[in-house]
Amino acid sequence: MTRKSERISASALKPVEQLAIDEVPGELERLAKEIAHHDELYHRKDAPEISDADYDALRRRNDALEQRYPELVREDSPNKRVGAAPAEAFGKVVHKVPMLSLSNGFEDSDVTEFWNRIRRFLNLKEGEELAVTAEPKIDGLSASLRYEKGKFIVGATRGDGREGENVTENLKTIDDVPAVLKGKHLPDVFEMRGEVYMSHKDFEALNARQVKDGKPPFANPRNAAAGSLRQLDPKITASRPLRFFAYAWGEASEVPSDTHSGMIETFRHWGFTVNPFFRVCTSAEELLAFYHEIEETRANLGYDIDGVVYKVNRLDWQQRLGFVSRSPRWALAHKFPAEQAMTVLEGIDIQVGRTGALTPVARLKPVTVGGVVVSNATLHNEDEIERLGVRIGDTVVVQRAGDVIPQIVQVIEDKRPKNARRFKFPDICPACGSHAVRETNEKTGKVDAVRRCTGGLICPAQAVERLRHFVSRNAFDIEGLGEKQIAAFYDDGLILQPGDIFTLEERDKRSLKKLKDREGWGETSARNLFAAIDARREIDLDRFIFGLGIRHVGETNARLLARSYGTLDHFVEEMEKAAKEDSEARRELLAIDGVGDVLAEALVDFFSEKHNREVLATLKKAGVKAIPLPAQETSSPIAGKTVVFTGSLERMTRSEAKARAEQMGAKVAGSVSAKTDLVVAGPGAGSKLAKAAELGVAVITEDEWMEMAAG
Repeated sequence: MTRKSERISASALKPVEQLAIDEVPGELERLAKEIAHHDELYHRKDAPEISDADYDALRRRNDALEQRYPELVREDSPNKRVGAAPAEAFGKVVHKVPMLSLSNGFEDSDVTEFWNRIRRFLNLKEGEELAVTAEPKIDGLSASLRYEKGKFIVGATRGDGREGENVTENLKTIDDVPAVLKGKHLPDVFEMRGEVYMSHKDFEALNARQVKDGKPPFANPRNAAAGSLRQLDPKITASRPLRFFAYAWGEASEVPSDTHSGMIETFRHWGFTVNPFFRVCTSAEELLAFYHEIEETRANLGYDIDGVVYKVNRLDWQQRLGFVSRSPRWALAHKFPAEQAMTVLEGIDIQVGRTGALTPVARLKPVTVGGVVVSNATLHNEDEIERLGVRIGDTVVVQRAGDVIPQIVQVIEDKRPKNARRFKFPDICPACGSHAVRETNEKTGKVDAVRRCTGGLICPAQAVERLRHFVSRNAFDIEGLGEKQIAAFYDDGLILQPGDIFTLEERDKRSLKKLKDREGWGETSARNLFAAIDARREIDLDRFIFGLGIRHVGETNARLLARSYGTLDHFVEEMEKAAKEDSEARRELLAIDGVGDVLAEALVDFFSEKHNREVLATLKKAGVKAIPLPAQETSSPIAGKTVVFTGSLERMTRSEAKARAEQMGAKVAGSVSAKTDLVVAGPGAGSKLAKAAELGVAVITEDEWMEMAAG
């Protein structure tokens, strides 16, 4: 695929900024589940269902949504985890320095923005040089090697980024992994990190042996490398032609260079293999030239790569830049383009989501896109159908780039058959027969893109989905009460609302038909379910809030609210008070950093509804308690306090100051209120400084803040 065709395809996608706010939580939820599923297959089972490009497309869509709607970021966001949990078959190794992933870029403009963002964050003056390294991104399996006084002690896979699998004996079989480092004055402790991979030549030879021995061949070199390293028998690993490129480090008692390029050269002297295409660049143009050079020579490298990695060269600047979510600010993975395919649209079905949104899903003639057979694609809403001009019978371009199921990005009108017909979007919910309407936003006067069922709790599609959400892993997490069981219990009238879950055992004792006698159940499974339900009668407040299914409240916002209000009773009381727009409670809510008008309205609307308050009352009556989150443990003088920055900061950028305050355990607010503990005022501070004086809030200068931050 040419870069030109990739740009054309991207322009045909529905931009994130055109998505209605109502669509975003559902998309983020589906993306989180889909990405977690593929992480499990890729990192633990070495059996991915989709190509790297397809996976990157999912991540790219998720990142774009989270950047545009930070208040909707979920606690189970893919950006808050790396990989998947280690398999129990291997011993576990805790990474003292987490093995994080990298942010991705796909267009040349992403690289330019990365370069400019680094300069802004570091507040570099014009003419002050910024050096960034560039090297091919190896498509293999990440590994960590711990050396003590130069001797290889233990090796592990990435795992979930914090805990990996102990594959020490297997790593010892790789020629590129030295048992003892060369040279003198070696660090007492040094944790080398790099990529285990297999060359194309070795991969072909291995598959030839597999076929000859009557065994199934591997799908690609990455799968072969991962499967070979994660063998319980090191003899099998030894028989596989694995290789290792060193490119980073974790825990280190000392770092022998002050630049990344210097570290790479040190690795080479120690006896490691480093990538020969490593380069230091001093402009965004040089980075892009290197990327396109590698892109052109990719097929001749002899091993798989899926992009280029850029890293700020100075290590002290890396430290200043720090991390955001699961990724370092000082690095970027510039990935190669995704794949597309053409097929025929055979029909359009309507799915009803947990919030009542009616979503059109295209039924496609099955086609392979990026190694995966695709038979469905999202059409988002009726406006998207109109924008694309798609008709049933059309030939369409499909791309797995930004949703849990692929998107239709283009209609090939030249191939339209004479009998192609337009699709009439229904105004009746297919699940319950209620009217389906498009609401008008009172503030903007715009009609929402989503058509939504008005059936509410009487709509089975919404009721079941709300219950599924309530018991989901990041909410109440009730083991044994999955999607299948929830649907069955709802259909039989056993669980119609959340409170019914916690009275199930009591009602079962009085019932003539016991749960243990139902199909698929037994005495043990029923007893286990009741025990699992009892274990969730006390649950962390953030999980409780998330489980309620409030619009626009994901795991991140639930935790933010839990920390801000402390107890469930206080939270509910304040939300009811916040119904008045000019109330102190509303101002306090909006002062929380990360809470905007949309989220505030959603919270107020939820607690204004009688039936929602009845759900809370029913849960309380059933003995369900929300436990306040534990206080953050830190010795920082501003731990647990609320800080506001105002005016122009001269020694530290605003984003750097905020990041440092959060590292110290503080909450950063956007406005001054009675709950503000500290105001950091730079030159030009205005109304916020006056408000602080009025409320008697402590105010310090930027110099005083720098002292506090350094301490």
